[in-house]
This record gives sequence, C-alpha cells and structure tokens, in this order.
Amino acid sequence: MRARRRALDKLDEERLLRLVAKGDRGAFDELYRRTAPWLAVRLRRRCADEQIVAEVMQETFLAVWRAAGAFAGSVVGGSAVGWLWTIAARRLVDAFRRRAHHAEPPAAAAHLANAPAAEDEALAAAIGGDVGDALRRLAPELRAVLQATVLDGLSVRETAVLLRLPEGTVKTRARRARIAMRKELA
Repeated sequence: MRARRRALDKLDEERLLRLVAKGDRGAFDELYRRTAPWLAVRLRRRCADEQIVAEVMQETFLAVWRAAGAFAGSVVGGSAVGWLWTIAARRLVDAFRRRAHHAEPPAAAAHLANAPAAEDEALAAAIGGDVGDALRRLAPELRAVLQATVLDGLSVRETAVLLRLPEGTVKTRARRARIAMRKELA
C-alpha cells in the first residue's frame, strides 16, 4: 500500500489523470490531495460563500472522475491543472447563474479588494504584451467587471449579483473598461 502511494506521489498530474481515466481510485485520491487545496483557494478568491465553494469543489471532482478520459484521450501537451481549473470555473459560473436566476444576492457575495488579486496579475501577465499592460492599468472596479463579463462569461445581471452592484453600474463600468482598453491599445 505504501509502495503504491510512493509510486503515485512521483507521477505528475497529467499521468495521474490518465490513471483516473482508467478507473484508478488511488490516482484520483492523489490528484485530489494535490489539487484540492489550491483549487479551493482560487474559488474562494472569486466567491466568499463557503457553501457555493464546497458545492463547486464536489461538482468539479465528480466531473473529473467521470470525464478524465476526455482529458487523457484528447489533450497533447495540455495541463491537467488547467483542465481542472476550467471545469471548476465553469461550475462556479453555473452556480452564479443559478443564484442570479433566483434574483437574490448570495448570502456572502464575493467582495472586491482595492488592490488587484495575484490571479488578476497572473492573468494579465499571461495575456502579455499590450493587452496585458492595458489590463494591469485598468482600475480594479473596471477590471472586476471586465473579468466577470468577458472572461467568466457572466451576464450583466449575474455580474451585478456577484459584485453586489446595480445593473446600470455594471453596464457603465463595462463601457468605461472598453473605452479605457481602446485608448490604451490605440
């Protein structure tokens, strides 16, 4: 048992995911042990409601267990953790949409910090070049609206619920963000 655990401990996430695709419960447990902590932190950065985060975590790892073959069979040179985050981010967007559909703000909605998050900075750096520079120079409140509407694919209404803003404010900030980006990139 220990030898098996040590063997799994030496594998990277992509190889673990390929074993999960074959139904290997030990590989799934190891993948969960490695990825669940950072995934939860990332989700909490976008959503302060622990109940939603817990639901998204559960839905994400259930999807990984069921669909690991989709990664293992189709991705060449892809990142397992990137694939995992994509699943989690989509589940989080779905959770926000369910909340927005009921037109009630979440009990503990995500709050915005005045300083940009490390994730926002990493995103801007990953985009790179002039677009990344323009994103870094955006005011945090404009960047938050841009991230929710463009990158996360939320509607104006869903963004309003998430950011606890009136829909008109979301529309205004989205317009200001687009104008600022155009000026920066011109």
